[in-house]
Amino acid sequence: MNREYHRWYSPSLGRDMELLIFGHAGTRVLVFPTSKGKFYEWEDRQMISVLGEDLERGHIQMYCVDSVDAESWYAFHKHPADRAWRHIQYENYLLYEVLPLVSRKNPTPYLIVTGASFGAYHAMNFALRHPEITNRVIAMSGMFNIERWIGNYRDDNIYYNSPCLYLPNEDNEKRLNLLQRLDIILAVGRDDPNIGNNSWFSDVLWSKGIWHAMRIWDGWAHDWPWWHKMIRLYISGHD
Repeated sequence: MNREYHRWYSPSLGRDMELLIFGHAGTRVLVFPTSKGKFYEWEDRQMISVLGEDLERGHIQMYCVDSVDAESWYAFHKHPADRAWRHIQYENYLLYEVLPLVSRKNPTPYLIVTGASFGAYHAMNFALRHPEITNRVIAMSGMFNIERWIGNYRDDNIYYNSPCLYLPNEDNEKRLNLLQRLDIILAVGRDDPNIGNNSWFSDVLWSKGIWHAMRIWDGWAHDWPWWHKMIRLYISGHD
């Protein structure tokens, strides 16, 4: 299997950033790690191995990025405005540094974004903010309300990065048309503490005419053995 390590100084973030690429061709998959996770998390947790056949055959190519959660949403010592601004810088890193690399490596236009737990928040938020460049989002065991980490403080950067805040108020026809073309999969355990947020968010999606699949798994399902099964099913179609 093709495996590439990349590291460069990020002008957007003002520090070095690292990522891993797996596979040589196929549908592009942008992977977000869990809370404060590293770019090698999916490899260490055997998520790459689970998709090995699809990677070997050139069906998918995975781009596993690093997080800056410890400098943004999880930096509880910072003012919420500063934490949100760091997230904006991270998004700029993705848009203007990572995705150009992805395009140079792989001209396939289809883009899947995915993640588990807090990585699911990143994937969903990215897809909803940029539906013009995203085709599918696979959000496993996610929580889409950033207020849980921020509290009561609000500014535009916080509002427009919390799907539970901005999506219910979305009324731009052009954006809604783009959002309605997204292929959205919500996967969550029946006993997962996040199921309530997923159910509420699913209702909001339906209210906006955004078709999607909400898949409820038996049990808690908020751990890597379940995410192995979820990602294999929702990317390759194999259980």
